[in-house]
Amino acid sequence: MDATPTPKPAPAPGPPPPFAPVRAPLFPTAPAGASRLRRTAVPVGVLAAVVGAFGYVATVDPNQPGHYPVCPLLRFTGIYCPGCGGLRSAHAFAHGDLAAAFGANALAVVGYGIFAVLWAVWLLREARGKPLRITLRPVHWWAIGAVLLLFTVIRNLPFGSALAP
Repeated sequence: MDATPTPKPAPAPGPPPPFAPVRAPLFPTAPAGASRLRRTAVPVGVLAAVVGAFGYVATVDPNQPGHYPVCPLLRFTGIYCPGCGGLRSAHAFAHGDLAAAFGANALAVVGYGIFAVLWAVWLLREARGKPLRITLRPVHWWAIGAVLLLFTVIRNLPFGSALAP
């Protein structure tokens, strides 16, 4: 009898593991050789949508009751979620009142800044014909979740009341 093991066939490639980094562009890019105007149309369209949303929130005051729905978590538990105060923050930000925007939701204001930087990088890369690729590994998602959880916990504790809307 022969004691050498028979080689096993290689396993068939399966789907990527969950939360695997994705190397695809965030948004579809214009075909190669497209004009600069066509390449930058999607980033400009996204900015137009964001400006429209901020314009609406700037016009329809969230401080007046009845215009926007109430946060269900706040209504049923009395706990501020990470988004509580976000509309009031956007309203104050749109009116140029950064102190009130930070007071309503500091995390949202930080998010506005992150969006502005990412949008500018995206626009510049698209103008140069290079797609924007953002690779988030599982550790990044865990870090984002931890920041949101920490912000939520701190703003609901007595010593973190300055972060409550």
